[in-house]
Amino acid sequence: MSYRKVEKIIKGIQTTDGAGVNLTRIIGSPELNMLDPFLLLDEFGSANPNDYIAGFPSHPHRGFETITYMLNGKFRHQDSAGNEGILTDGSVQWMTAGRGVIHSEMPEQTEGLVRGFQLWMNLPKKLKMIDPAYHDIPAEKIPQVDFEGGNVKIISGSYQGIKGPGKPHTGMLYHNIYLKPDALFEMKIENGWNVFIYIYEGSMELDQTIPKGCLVVFEQSGDLILDAGPDGAQFIVVAGEPINEPVARGGPFVMNTRGEILQAFDDYQKGVLDKPV
Repeated sequence: MSYRKVEKIIKGIQTTDGAGVNLTRIIGSPELNMLDPFLLLDEFGSANPNDYIAGFPSHPHRGFETITYMLNGKFRHQDSAGNEGILTDGSVQWMTAGRGVIHSEMPEQTEGLVRGFQLWMNLPKKLKMIDPAYHDIPAEKIPQVDFEGGNVKIISGSYQGIKGPGKPHTGMLYHNIYLKPDALFEMKIENGWNVFIYIYEGSMELDQTIPKGCLVVFEQSGDLILDAGPDGAQFIVVAGEPINEPVARGGPFVMNTRGEILQAFDDYQKGVLDKPV
């Protein structure tokens, strides 16, 4: 059996986004601009309301999907398509911006821990202008598989024949995994897919000790075999099929050409970003 070797280990950078939310940018940073089809990964987390209370007021997107996974805390979503929902502990917001959407994500509490991740996943050219969509996934709808060394929460994709509720437009999996101290974890991933793990608690032993706060990118072939450190580990595993198309970015818009980015800004300024073409 072949296994995926570590390709690179990355620490995120501290930054702010929205109206001043403090966060760690892990993908979308100078060290790792993207990992096709993943454009951005942010971790936000603080028990200090000043770090997050300003939230993410109304802002536009076009050309990709956002997947927000809340470990702790509450955020309320509203968008120009008329969708509204609240993210709570352990829940997921899956939003397809498609041709365009204007949305806000605002905290519902002013004290206590807020912690989670936002992942941006690219859409292929043929799907960039599809209708926007929104899917709330409450924690109780995310299946969990228990095994001797820990458990797997299946947000998207499948594990041991059990499928998660997330519905990506291209090949992708997203799992949240807890491992007991020194536990071993194995799973099969499609050859040719890009895969990473992000350790948010504990540590991993992968030829070297990798502490929390690190993103690990693996080679594109073989099974994933992971060893938890002496204090166990909690981490996300995300894998996806590369789209292999040109990527043009312009703030909240991700298209294939610079001209399409300029058109997105023009549509937003004219108030037609989220209207059918």
